Amino acid sequence: MSQWFYAEGNRERRGPLPAANIAELFRSGRIADDTLVWREGAADWRPLRDFAAELGLDMPAGIPPEPSAPPLPPPVQHAHVVAPTPPPRSGLSGCAVIGIIAAVAGVALLALVGILAAIAVPAYNDYLLRSKMAVARGQLQPLTHEVAHFAAANGHCPVNGDDGFEDPEGYAAGDVASVRVGRFENGHCGLEATFRMPGKQMLDGKHLWLDYDTQADTWTCSSDVADKYLPASCRG
Repeated sequence: MSQWFYAEGNRERRGPLPAANIAELFRSGRIADDTLVWREGAADWRPLRDFAAELGLDMPAGIPPEPSAPPLPPPVQHAHVVAPTPPPRSGLSGCAVIGIIAAVAGVALLALVGILAAIAVPAYNDYLLRSKMAVARGQLQPLTHEVAHFAAANGHCPVNGDDGFEDPEGYAAGDVASVRVGRFENGHCGLEATFRMPGKQMLDGKHLWLDYDTQADTWTCSSDVADKYLPASCRG
């Protein structure tokens, strides 16, 4: 039976859980259809909705688009009244004043849109990079269980090529290029993941380390990626 993991808040990973528990979490509202999940045999973390059929879940239908606003009513027609021609006035005509006001308002609107774009676009890009790091961190979660189990059973840290452990490139998936399994200089077991994200210099070629203290049975996460892109458990 496959074991499942889900990302709480798409940051902290929870699991392993059987499929029935994942389905119950969705039905109780604790997780949503866009919650990232992973199961044994999956190549990458994906939204829960992608596994709806496999888990026997009925996903809610999409929200229909809002109807477009109705056209403005035609202007009211008034009877034409002939009035005496007023004497010419100096200064701008009413149409000219309206035109100037409209031009100024248009410039102000463009400036506002530019300011909002300057704020929103970088913030959205940061969000995407944080999401990538959260997914990559989740990919390593099942491997941490294997490391801990091996260390407990054999009395020493596993390395790539040991029984049950692939070569570093064998763990390549998504944005993870390789995962080295071994022992850190402090004597702790651990993992070193290298990222492959061309065009994203903040993450491409960077690393994430998971340090396992076998005595305390605890994992510590660290990275050479800037904290603002890391899951909360890896910052520091």
